[in-house]
Formats: sequence, C-alpha cells, structure tokens
Amino acid sequence: MKQLLIFISTAILCANCHKAPGSNQRIVELFNGKDLTGWHPDVPDMDKDKSLKSPFLVRNGELISMGNPQGHLITDAIYHDYTLDVEYRFVNTPGNCGVLVHASTPRVLYKMFPKSIECQMMHENAGDFWCIGEDITVPDMEKRRGPKQDWGVTEGKGRRIINLTDGSEKPLGEWNHMKIECKGNSITVWVNDTLVNAGTNCTASQGQIALQAEGAEVAFRKVTLTQ
Repeated sequence: MKQLLIFISTAILCANCHKAPGSNQRIVELFNGKDLTGWHPDVPDMDKDKSLKSPFLVRNGELISMGNPQGHLITDAIYHDYTLDVEYRFVNTPGNCGVLVHASTPRVLYKMFPKSIECQMMHENAGDFWCIGEDITVPDMEKRRGPKQDWGVTEGKGRRIINLTDGSEKPLGEWNHMKIECKGNSITVWVNDTLVNAGTNCTASQGQIALQAEGAEVAFRKVTLTQ
C-alpha cells in the first residue's frame, strides 16, 4: 500500500511539472488552477465539528484561503533545494497568512502549527521568519529577535525574527510576489523583488510546504516550485 501511495503521489507530481526552456531545472506547478490535487488540509476544528467546511477552496482559477476555521493546506510531497514563487493578495481586509517551508510533524505549536519555518505574509510584516519547532540564524540576531535568553521555538519563546524592510508590499488588494529560496540549510526571501530576509543554519533542510488559514481571506494565483 505504501509503495502504491508513493507511485500515485509521484504520478500526480509529474503531471504538474515541466522543464524550464533551455534548462534542466524542473518546474512544478503546485497549484494547477483547477483543484487542490497534491494538497491536503489540516484544520483542527474540523476534527471536533464535522459540519465545518475546509477554509481552502478554488474559486475563479485562484486558490483561496478563507481564513477560518484556521489551519493549514499542506503538500502531500516533501521538497528540498528549490525556489518557490507565490503570488498572493488579501481579498477584502488586511490580515494574517504565511507560507511554511520544511514542514513536518503536524500540530506541534498551539496544537495547530506544523513543525516548520514560517515566511510571514501578514500585512505590513511580509518577510518575517517565525520559528515553529525549527530554528534559523540571521545576522543581528539580538536586534531582530530580542534578548538571547528569550529565544526558542515553542510557546512563549522569542520565535519571531523581524524582516529587513516593511516597505516591500504593494497597496492592499494588489498582487504581491513572494520568492522563497531554500538551499541546503539556508532560506532567503524576497517580496516584490526586494530582499526581506535571509537565514542560515536552519535545523531542517527539507519538508512539506504549507499555506495558512489564519483569519483573513487570501487569494493565491500562483504557487510554483523550481528545483
């Protein structure tokens, strides 16, 4: 059964991938514009209330995170050494969301967040790192993360690493482009072609990719991975 599942997952992945022109790089369209093939939701409240609907859906060719009930949409496959291009916008009001890379064990934080490094999309804070069971190092750590004795990757610890600039986002309602490069144990993030964060010595180098439902409606029109 396990071998069959691996075969099915690989077949789905290959159906959405192609080679870049003039290059050996493989491009994987994680969102196919039609449905959520290749993804699965993890929404804790849906375990308690079977009448709740998933906050993740496809509408007019866009992947929508309705924001509530809160949770994550997680790739079935595990990835390493890639560039991820995400185009997103807040639909109605500004709010919170994020892309999680190197995701693994589910619900390790607040019985909600999978073990991962979050690349923040929260309005006016795009590019922050949030450490969720995994850790990462950036220059000027104490300036950007707070006192060293408070650092940690669990509840109540200094998990936020502030980005390099908050001036990278477009006006509310317009499309933003977040580019995340995961190479070995390094993670680099750009928002609209502006470098907003770069870290090394990450405690993970591979994992699943997740999109959040965290209170605000967010539309994604592109989620593309280049290996």
